[in-house]
Amino acid sequence: MKRYEGLFILNTAGREENAKELIDKVAAEITAQGGTIETIQKMDKRSFARVADKRHSAGFYVNIIFSGTPALVSALRARFVLNEDVFRVLITVAPPAKQAVPAAS
Repeated sequence: MKRYEGLFILNTAGREENAKELIDKVAAEITAQGGTIETIQKMDKRSFARVADKRHSAGFYVNIIFSGTPALVSALRARFVLNEDVFRVLITVAPPAKQAVPAAS
């Protein structure tokens, strides 16, 4: 299993209070497809640099680090393309986790 980092831009237009609910749905989708979530980092709402649709000028950014197979990544991309609550998804291979180095005495 590889370690992946997923950057998700969620559509919270008019429903900022539901951001946690959307994050839980994304996390549940990852685990339902066979992934193991390590960390979830909520990065807050940010405005888009280029606005393609005037109704949506900002999105809620979330960074999720998870482990899974390459087939999992393909399945997740296919699922999130169909999900109207997710604007964009960028999934990359995450760098290895840093191991704690014991202090020399």
